[in-house]
Amino acid sequence: MATETVSPACTGSSLLQPISEIINLPLDQVNFVVCQLFALLTAFWFRLYLHPSMTSPFVRHVVATLLGFYFALFCFGWYALHFLVQSGLTYGIMILTGVEHMHKYCLVVALGYLSFCQITRVYVFDYGMYSADFTGPMMVITQKITSLAFEIHDGMCRKEEQLTPNQKVLAIRRMPSLLEYFSYNCNFMGILAGPTSSYNDYIAFIEGTPCRRNKDHQTNGKTNGRHKQTDPSPNIEVVRKLATCFFSLMVFLSVCKVFPVERNIDDDFIANTPFYAQVVYLYLSMLTTRPKYYFVWTLADAINNAAGFGFNGYNSDGSPRWDLISNLRIMDIEFATSFKMFLDNWNIQTAHWLKRVCYERCPYNPTAATFILSAMWHGAYPGYYLTFLTGIVVTLGARAMRHNVRPYFLGSPSHKLVYDVITWAGTQIAICYTVVPFVLLSVGPSMKFYRSWYFSVHVCCVLLAVALPVKPRHLRLKEAPVLSHLDSTSTDGNCNQKTKAT
Repeated sequence: MATETVSPACTGSSLLQPISEIINLPLDQVNFVVCQLFALLTAFWFRLYLHPSMTSPFVRHVVATLLGFYFALFCFGWYALHFLVQSGLTYGIMILTGVEHMHKYCLVVALGYLSFCQITRVYVFDYGMYSADFTGPMMVITQKITSLAFEIHDGMCRKEEQLTPNQKVLAIRRMPSLLEYFSYNCNFMGILAGPTSSYNDYIAFIEGTPCRRNKDHQTNGKTNGRHKQTDPSPNIEVVRKLATCFFSLMVFLSVCKVFPVERNIDDDFIANTPFYAQVVYLYLSMLTTRPKYYFVWTLADAINNAAGFGFNGYNSDGSPRWDLISNLRIMDIEFATSFKMFLDNWNIQTAHWLKRVCYERCPYNPTAATFILSAMWHGAYPGYYLTFLTGIVVTLGARAMRHNVRPYFLGSPSHKLVYDVITWAGTQIAICYTVVPFVLLSVGPSMKFYRSWYFSVHVCCVLLAVALPVKPRHLRLKEAPVLSHLDSTSTDGNCNQKTKAT
């Protein structure tokens, strides 16, 4: 492989090479986990000793940024310079082009630079090496750059009446300084695994001012003074999330190799296994790939919480919520009863980014445009594009099914339960079927899998989308309050995560 000839200065620190050999894991993955654990400890120190009540925002910005660069250099070596180049180019565009068109230029440049790095990594250096490569952090930085550009455009160019309620809250009214910009993009809490947050939320955290979403919820704290807002301890939540990380890691390490995804395309398995058994194995094999994402995203969330970032007001019982920038809800994922419900709870911050920069603004076929943008953002592997193109078809079919069939099952709890059981099974199989190419990466194996299933899910979804009418969006939105009243499971109290069914 090409990576074997690259110097350690380019690929990251080799300090942990002995540990990598002992536990038989790639060095870049070991570096990533160790850096995240060190970031967790640093986050506690950052919250306790650099609290905004005793430290200026300037110091907090500088420390968060320098630590982020150090972690990036440790994990990726001089490849981390791409983070600076991408951020620097787009900041120059923001300053030089003006607020009227900079959001478009920033989207093209940031996504283009990310795609260039992804293509060179896949087709020049180490095709098939799906690991903690340097383009992973660039994906998060791309989200932040483009979100920031659109929010500046909304706040400094568009009229108030042109903005949606959510855009009004997110809009930025002044150009960030260079330090604020790099701190937002490259702080140590999110440099390696995110999650993406809004710029206003991050600045509120750094400066110690109440979060925009929580001003109405903070009834348990004092109100006078800049640093007198409620500041609950995140320790219990961090411990809970670390326990989730540990459990997810143990599940992944113990069962992932028992159900390899590649067996779904094994000739003997396809020829000698009954179809119902192939369906069950598909579900189990894809189920065992999810815990690694649960581990990475929950750990990243815990790091931000440990630093004091992520507080989202209080629940009705007075307990603090630390889900402002959470990236997933595991139980809602595993028990999702619709394709949309699964997507709404998986990689939540990326879903918000796609909605804000594409779905809400695209004048033509926003569903297809959003899936295509998501595929481009994810990378250069052909399997990604197969997954997201399949996702368009499945989304249209699932939407038609839901809007035409679901109302008939809302008359009684027993009927609703039957509907939920059936749609849970259908959703899980549709998700597994859709994301197989995402795991296999290449076109050949992915098409072999779909052929072994006779493209059955594709065909069914196309027939559903053609045969069952879906009402225009404005009519569906008028009916949404009635349906949500009938559906006792439609809300979870998280106003910044849930959106109307589309």
